[in-house]
Amino acid sequence: MNNTLKRIATLVSLCIKGPGGKIGILYCFIVLALNLVEIQLAIRMISWNKDFYSALEKYDARAALWQIGIFGLITLVSALQFLVASYIRQLVQIRWRTTLTRASLERWFSHKAYWHMNTDENSPLDNPDQRISEDCRIFVDRLTGKGLDLFTGLVGLTTYLTLLWQLSDFPIAFTLFGTEIVIEHYLVWAAPIYVLVSSGLTHWMGAPLMKLNVVQQHREADMRFALARLRESREAVALENGETAENDIIDKRFKRIIENWRHRINREFILGLFTRPYYMTVLRIPLFLAFPAYLAGFVALGGLMQLGSAFTRLVTTLSWFIFSYKELAELSATANRLSSFMHHAETIGKQPSPLAVSHSSDNRLCIRNLTLRNPSGQNLLHIPELVVTAGEAIWIDGPSGIGKSTLLKALSGIWPYCNGEVTLPAGKILFMPQKAYLPLGSLAECVTYPGKPDDPEYIRQLLKKVGLTCPRHEAQLEQAGEIGSDYRLSGGEQQRLMMARILATRPKWVFLDEATSSLDACAEEQLYHLLRTSLPDTGFIVIAHREPKGLGQYRRIDLWPSSSQPAQHTFMHATA
Repeated sequence: MNNTLKRIATLVSLCIKGPGGKIGILYCFIVLALNLVEIQLAIRMISWNKDFYSALEKYDARAALWQIGIFGLITLVSALQFLVASYIRQLVQIRWRTTLTRASLERWFSHKAYWHMNTDENSPLDNPDQRISEDCRIFVDRLTGKGLDLFTGLVGLTTYLTLLWQLSDFPIAFTLFGTEIVIEHYLVWAAPIYVLVSSGLTHWMGAPLMKLNVVQQHREADMRFALARLRESREAVALENGETAENDIIDKRFKRIIENWRHRINREFILGLFTRPYYMTVLRIPLFLAFPAYLAGFVALGGLMQLGSAFTRLVTTLSWFIFSYKELAELSATANRLSSFMHHAETIGKQPSPLAVSHSSDNRLCIRNLTLRNPSGQNLLHIPELVVTAGEAIWIDGPSGIGKSTLLKALSGIWPYCNGEVTLPAGKILFMPQKAYLPLGSLAECVTYPGKPDDPEYIRQLLKKVGLTCPRHEAQLEQAGEIGSDYRLSGGEQQRLMMARILATRPKWVFLDEATSSLDACAEEQLYHLLRTSLPDTGFIVIAHREPKGLGQYRRIDLWPSSSQPAQHTFMHATA
C-alpha cells in the first residue's frame, strides 16, 4: 500500500511540474470550491426536507408549493455547479494527461529505451503502447475524479457529522441481558459502524478484482497487438493464404481474454451479492434507524425526514470507499504499471554502452577486438581489427546468421550483447536497415525523415533520379495521410525511396543492410552509381549477398564463422 501511494505521489509530481501543471492545481482548487458549494446545497436540501414534509403534515398547500419552487431552484443551482465543476475537471485532465504522456514518451525515446525494452527478454513489462496511451488516461481520470472527491468527502463528513449531532439530541434506550443501555446521539454512532462493517466486507470480497483487472488489461492489449500486426502484414498473409492460421492466433488470445473475463465476472458477482443490496438500501436504512425517534415522539414527520436526509448524506459520504472500490483498484493498478514502465525505461536507457566508443579526428572508422553475441550469450562474430577511411566503400559479405546485420546494430549503439572498441567517424552517419521504414505522413516527409521537407521541387527531382516518377508518386508527394502504409509502395519502390532519403540527407557515412535486395541487378547498379557520383566523399559500408556494382572501387570483407580474422580483398568494377 505504501509503495502504491509513493508511486501515485511521484506521478502527481510529474503532472504538476510539467507545462501547465500549476494551472491544473489552480483548476483543482476551483473544483474543490465548487464541491464545497455542493455541500452547502446538500445542507440546504436537508433543511428543505423538514420544511416540505412539515407543510404536508399540516396540509399547508401554499407552503408546500413554495417549497417545491425552492426545490427547483436548488436543483438548478446544483446542476449548474455539477456541470461547471465537471468541465473544469476535464480541463485538468487534458493538461495533466498531456504532461504525463509527454513524460512517458520522453523516457521511452530517451537513449533508445523503446528498442532496448523490446530486446530485453527478461523484461517484466509488456505492451508499452498501452502504458502510454491507456494508462496515462486512466490514471489522470481516476486521480482527478476520486482524489478530489476524497477531499470533498472529508469536508462533507465533518459538516454532516456536526449537523447530525445537533439534530439527534435524543437518546435511544434498550435492555440487553437485563442491563438497561442508553446511547446518546445514537444516530451519529450508528453511521460509522454501519459503513465500517460494510467497507470491510467489500474489501474482503473484492480484493481479487485488482489482480484480475490487471491481467484483463494485459490480455486485451495482447489481442489488439495481434490485430494490428495482422493489419501491417496483410499482404504477406493474403499471399500465403494464412487466414486460418491468423484466425487461430487471434482466437487463442481471445480465449485467454474470455478465461480471465469469466474469473472476473465471477468475482464481481460475489462482490455484488453484498454491494448491490447495499446500494439499494443505503438511502432507506437511515430512515429506518431514525424511525424509533419518531415513534418515541422526539421528532415530528418533518424532523424525521430531516434526520433521515442528514443520516443518508453522512452514510453516503462514509461509503465513498465502497462506491469507489472498483475505480480505486483501477487507479492502484494503473499507477503501479505506469510507474514501473517509467522506472524501467529510465533504468534501461541509462545503462552504459558495452562498447568503448570514441570519435576520430581524421574521419575514420576503426574497430578493434569487437565480439558480437546473441541474447543467449553465444558468440556470433569476432573482428580483431578493421579500419575504413573517409570516402571508402566496403562490401561486407558472409553467410546468413553470421552477424552482419548485428554488426551494424552494434556500431549504431543499439546492440547490448557485444564488447570491444569502436572509433566512429566525424560527420553525419546514416544507418539503413533491411526493412525500409516509411513514417506516417506525405511522400515528401518519407523522403526527408527524420527531418522535415522544406523544398518540394528538390524532393521531386530526387524522386525522379531514383526512378519514382509515375503520376501516383506525384499525387502522394504532398498528400497528408498514412503514406507509411506499405501497400502503397512495392518493395522495390520502398528501397528506391530509401535511396532518395540518402540523397536528401547527404550523410558523410552510410551503412546499408541489404538495401537493394528487392531490386534487379541493373536497377541496383544504377542506384549505387547514383549514390557514388552524388556523394563522392561519403563512405559506404554495404552489407549484401550480391556484389555492389556501381560503387566503383570497393574493398570486400568476407565474414566466416571459422575465421579468426576476416579476409580482406580489393576489387575494381567499372561503372556504367
